[in-house]
Amino acid sequence: MSCIVRPITTEREMLDFIHVTDTIYEGCPQYVPDLQADIREFFDPKANAGLAFSEVKGFVAYRDGEPVGRIAGIINHRANEKWQTAAARFSWIEFIDDIDVARALLDAVAEWGREKGMQMLQGPMGITDFDKEGMLVEDFHLTGTMNTIYNHEYYPRHLEALGFTKEADWVQIRVQIPKTVPERYARVAQYISRHKKLRVVKLTDADIKHGYGHKIFDLLNQAYAPLFGFSELSPEQVDAFITKYLGLIDKQLIPVILNEQDEVVAVAITMGCMSRAMQKAKGRLWPFGWWHLLKALRWRHEPSVEMLLIGVRPDYQGMGVNALIFNDLIPIYNRYGFVWGETGPQLEYNSKELTQWNPINPEFVKRRRCYMKAL
Repeated sequence: MSCIVRPITTEREMLDFIHVTDTIYEGCPQYVPDLQADIREFFDPKANAGLAFSEVKGFVAYRDGEPVGRIAGIINHRANEKWQTAAARFSWIEFIDDIDVARALLDAVAEWGREKGMQMLQGPMGITDFDKEGMLVEDFHLTGTMNTIYNHEYYPRHLEALGFTKEADWVQIRVQIPKTVPERYARVAQYISRHKKLRVVKLTDADIKHGYGHKIFDLLNQAYAPLFGFSELSPEQVDAFITKYLGLIDKQLIPVILNEQDEVVAVAITMGCMSRAMQKAKGRLWPFGWWHLLKALRWRHEPSVEMLLIGVRPDYQGMGVNALIFNDLIPIYNRYGFVWGETGPQLEYNSKELTQWNPINPEFVKRRRCYMKAL
């Protein structure tokens, strides 16, 4: 039966956008739900600083009055200017196992994009490189994480049947945490700290609030500038990330590398795995969801750690600065009881990023893909 796609204009439609995943992933142990508050904030200019330079439009697909899918369209004007493209992005895409529903949702965003003068549709991608991006195309049996997309196996199959092709792939790296720092990391860390005068520091909440938070994201803007689809974070976006995330993460898990001039030249942001806590919260902070999340953040560590990102200032790349980070984190991971870790998505062609894990026998998992199609 055909479906009807409606743009979000009412609170009822917003609730359907939020809750359609309840049916799609019912009984799926690998799925990690988003916080409902985060979904709402994505569309709210008061909460999402990225809307100062982006347009978004949400849609819900219905069949017989019941929601059967959702999608959001994004036009990031800053990214289009940087990469000299006219691309609309799609995000938050979810649909039942029916290619007609997938087609109707993607057609709705495509038509919206054409009306705005766009020439290409790409996704799943968010407004920023720190949003969830990339449709899972392998390893559907592995549990998702708080910062990545999980989707059913039929998602990429339907997109490819609809003419979407690969634009970029990311992979994630899973490692067993070694009991001691590998000799290669230890040797390079000792050399670079002595000869390049670099040191590891752990910031306090006050440090982050009074300047170092912005220094960290200034570094990430520089380090990530050449990467696919990236657009620089604005000061307002940085403020939001600092307030929402950095204040919550255990600062022992965020090594910051300073040079002799006290400049931030590298940083790693890692945290205990939140997947189980997010599943227990079921997307809701209230009445008890906040308690599950707080326990996972502060007290009850899962056996795995999420290694969200590593950023190195461009003029320090290739020097082995990452060895300082691993030399610092591995003993801490052992002390916290972490047995294994998983990175965030990393571009498959980013050899500098991927080869840094070689001393700890990396396993490449959860390939995910950005699809594209001309409008």
